[in-house]
Amino acid sequence: MVSGCTGFIGSRLAARLSTLGYSVRGLTRQKIDDRDNITYVRADAFDLPGLTGAMEGVDVAYYMLHSMEGSKSEWQDFAKREREQAQNFLKAAEASNVKRIIYLGGLVSGDDSGLSPHMKSRKEVGQILASGSIPVTELRASIIIGAYGGSFTMLRYLVERLSVMVCPSWVGSYAQPIAVDDVVAYLVGCLKKGETAGRIFEIGGPDKMTYEQLMRTYSAYLDRRLFVLRIPFLTTRLSSLWVDLVTPVKAALARPLIDSLVHDTVVTDASITKIIPLDLKTVTESIDIAVKEAGLHSNTAPVRDGRTGFRINQKVVMLSLLALAACGTSYYWLDDRPVVYEPLWLSVSAVWYATIAFAIVMVRNKTRLGYVIAGVLSWVTLSFWLLDNFHVVFGASVISAEPNLAMTVRNFVGVLAAAMAVVASHNLFHKIFGYQHRGIPI
Repeated sequence: MVSGCTGFIGSRLAARLSTLGYSVRGLTRQKIDDRDNITYVRADAFDLPGLTGAMEGVDVAYYMLHSMEGSKSEWQDFAKREREQAQNFLKAAEASNVKRIIYLGGLVSGDDSGLSPHMKSRKEVGQILASGSIPVTELRASIIIGAYGGSFTMLRYLVERLSVMVCPSWVGSYAQPIAVDDVVAYLVGCLKKGETAGRIFEIGGPDKMTYEQLMRTYSAYLDRRLFVLRIPFLTTRLSSLWVDLVTPVKAALARPLIDSLVHDTVVTDASITKIIPLDLKTVTESIDIAVKEAGLHSNTAPVRDGRTGFRINQKVVMLSLLALAACGTSYYWLDDRPVVYEPLWLSVSAVWYATIAFAIVMVRNKTRLGYVIAGVLSWVTLSFWLLDNFHVVFGASVISAEPNLAMTVRNFVGVLAAAMAVVASHNLFHKIFGYQHRGIPI
């Protein structure tokens, strides 16, 4: 039985076991039609009676469950949820006379001091599963690279969207990235090799590198240059929020992923390579396979929402921001007020133009941060030009003069462009949030 059989690794494992001729039972909370040698059973790990019934007749159970995603309140309570899932799984397995449990956890080098809550929970899950009467094989993996995996998605979007990257100190931590296909091969190998029962193994790829080197490797694969600036005070919480704003990876998932990168994740005991010898893929080979499997172009990340609304709003925001910049330049050849050449005005204008340029870059890369900046900037600009138009018209009436028609029209055009940017950026922000929530790639 494969729990989490619709997940990143569980789905691959179930398919691989099926092709090898095994009769696979997939545990899922969704209703899925059976196919090949896979029978899907609906059950929830928090429902002990239902879980016990789903495990009847199972010889070997793969534990591939986690509680890293969900709402903020769920994530904050993830350790308790993972503990309950593991306890229920063990009880159900013992009641159903399961002969073996195989669990995939996370790798951390050194002692347990200073472990992140996520890594502590991963280790505790292994201890809970091993506390019963059933032999447990636990694999502790370094960074896993594969199409649609959280780690690869975060890596992909960070490198593709940001040529200049401000990073925290954890990018200097070492890891041994491993291809998802190699992880699946180890999981299948543990099933075949009875001597792996009751043991803990560390798994990783052949390359040892820092996360910064991993980003540079992917950047080189894309034939792009990457500039990295390290900032020591950037915490994992701030890092996860930044990832949430510039990639499709939600902060709830980015946080535990980043937590696991704070510590070195290198293999110190390679004993599994003697029991299950594999021709492990290099990082570059793993990246190449992941990119091709996801159907990605070498240097772009296309929108796959299947809707024209996203693309239309995207174009509206871009054109509106360009229109704002064009309207702003008219102050220096259309406006007859000397204030526009004063140092304060020029300084504010420089910041305004720089913000527009940054927003355009971020919007072009389809980041929520870009939509936030575009929306706030447009609101501020809209308010300013409405007040400025009032000043132009009202000021002229006070001195019994005709208002400057060109300036008045300019302000109205600017207000229209700003209003369009506000609406479109608002739509895009919530579309991206919705796609993240439903796991739709962009």
